[in-house]
Amino acid sequence: MKLIRFGEKGEEKPGVLINQFRKDCSGYFSDWNRDFFNNDGLNKLQDLLERKGKSLPDVPENARWASCIARPGMILCIGLNYADHAREAGMDLPSEPIVFGKAANSINGPYDDILMAKAATKVDYEIELGVVLNRDIFELNSKEEAENAIAGYCLTNDLSERSFQLERGGQWIKGKSCPGFCPTGPYLLSRDEIGGVDNLSMELKVNGIIRQQGNTSTMVFKPEYILYYLSQFMKLEAGDLILTGTPPGVAMGMNPPDYLKENDVVESSIRGLGEQKIRFLLSKKR
Repeated sequence: MKLIRFGEKGEEKPGVLINQFRKDCSGYFSDWNRDFFNNDGLNKLQDLLERKGKSLPDVPENARWASCIARPGMILCIGLNYADHAREAGMDLPSEPIVFGKAANSINGPYDDILMAKAATKVDYEIELGVVLNRDIFELNSKEEAENAIAGYCLTNDLSERSFQLERGGQWIKGKSCPGFCPTGPYLLSRDEIGGVDNLSMELKVNGIIRQQGNTSTMVFKPEYILYYLSQFMKLEAGDLILTGTPPGVAMGMNPPDYLKENDVVESSIRGLGEQKIRFLLSKKR
């Protein structure tokens, strides 16, 4: 199943993508949120599609593509989780996952313009595989148990303001949480349909020029281990979003760094998980 959401910000509705057509599920479900995932929602949705399927109402063609899940309770991220990205950064591979957060309200649609903060000078991109939970978890006993807690996977971008992140002291979350800094979607592909995530090609372009090319095969820690690991320290909830790291090619790693500027267009894709296209604008003249 491919779960989507549509509609203007604050008025999003749940839907599905069937043969490239968006279908409206708001007559049967309120949203793709914690309650949905925690209450056997994916099985109920599968049953609905088997009964109704193509007869569900069409989504208007001009309706905005929203993030494919509702605002999660948490967005957690894993740093330096691609061996080739760690080499690019000149850093050793971590012995344990490096964990940081993004503000949950940074979640954004896959085609939305992004207004850069007034003080932003070093906005960077990071294409990432996103993982969404289908139940609450705490102190899991195995990676297999963690894998069974995955609802599905989606394309995300861990946008970062590097000066906020690295030059202003404190934790990385300051550079990760500007409004719109977590484009998510276009759809959530359910775990049963993706056929594994150990060999997914990834690509990101800035103004049509390839910046990032990678593959999930170079991940240091796989998604099921990441969830198992995180659950030893905290309770994660259904609908939470985990970003699993980025391959090489980020702007910060270039010589000299080439950060995003006004009107730059970033396009990204992960095999099987669709594409994003976002444009960056200044929030006000500086």
